[in-house]
Amino acid sequence: MQTLSTSSSDAVAAAPIQASALTDEDVVVRVRAGDTHLFEVLMRRYNQRLYRAARAILQNDADAEDAVQQTYLNAYRHLDQFEGRARFSTWLTRIAVYEALSRRRRARDKPLESGDDEQSDRAVSTAPDPERQTYAGELGTLLEAALATLPHGYRSVFMLREIDGLNTLETARQLRVSEGTVKTRLHRARDLLQRKLHHVTPADAFRFDGSRCDRIVAAVISQLAEMPFVDADAIVGDALGNLS
Repeated sequence: MQTLSTSSSDAVAAAPIQASALTDEDVVVRVRAGDTHLFEVLMRRYNQRLYRAARAILQNDADAEDAVQQTYLNAYRHLDQFEGRARFSTWLTRIAVYEALSRRRRARDKPLESGDDEQSDRAVSTAPDPERQTYAGELGTLLEAALATLPHGYRSVFMLREIDGLNTLETARQLRVSEGTVKTRLHRARDLLQRKLHHVTPADAFRFDGSRCDRIVAAVISQLAEMPFVDADAIVGDALGNLS
């Protein structure tokens, strides 16, 4: 099987001009057939969605980027297991959610060493860094800060429903909870946020600039060389096993 080019520009040049018009399923079929450079098309389509989902769980930019990168590696490795029963975006987002939840659990279970509590406080700080200030602006920063105060379950539901645009059923499937639970958590999340914010649009937060997108794509492509598709247990099952 061919491997992905380690050069993002080479991959784009090698892809047909019509690549952006291909459906996800079309791209998956072609990647499986050997046009592996087209995997970059999928990454660029879903970088923002996966990053938002991961960051809602991990509350840290760097950890979210790492989770997204690992999501793509897992998805590529298990691409033959995508059967098309659900939308590719749903399958991919589920992998990202489980990857982020697994990382969150491992971080929570890890014994604190001297200074770790102080570092953790810095890691979840909602103060905007210079990169975020340039693309999120004041409103986005305010919403991100407010979202960070929500309980984890409420925050994940809010991100998937209000920011990523998933419906109630899709959100329930992603988080493996009932539709009733999704509706309840969303209602409570909205209520909590309304107490803090009045005129902030959810989509203004968690913007995804080009440099972060390029960074994730480049990091994944550099690790995909010589990586074969693997016929193994579904990555979602693996992630659930880690959570049990």
